[in-house]
Amino acid sequence: MTVEFRPKLMKYKFEDLQVWQLSLKALDKIYGLVEDLHESEKFNLKSQIIRACTSVSLNIAEGSAGQSNPEQIRFLGYSIRSLVEVIACLRIIKVRKYILDSDRLDDVYTVIDELFIKLQAFKESLQ
Repeated sequence: MTVEFRPKLMKYKFEDLQVWQLSLKALDKIYGLVEDLHESEKFNLKSQIIRACTSVSLNIAEGSAGQSNPEQIRFLGYSIRSLVEVIACLRIIKVRKYILDSDRLDDVYTVIDELFIKLQAFKESLQ
């Protein structure tokens, strides 16, 4: 999945990273999923999972701007931690039965799992 935001005036390193592109797909899935959460969760779980998933993408981008592998590894670590937070939020959604459509949840989990594996592999490749 390649996302084009603007005319090609300048290309940023993170835009070519498969993990960043996959993080956008995950974020899109999360936004779609949380639309069905009850209004009472708007400022709690809904806000938390969106911020955590957004943080994954932003940390991948920020880490790619660094001048060294250790710096990029540090930001990938932040991305992984934020992704674990997303996973925890998804578990809460499932346990609390906020979303009953297991196929929708499985679809989101599939993307999140793939992103987790790719983030770990990317981080290990830089070490």
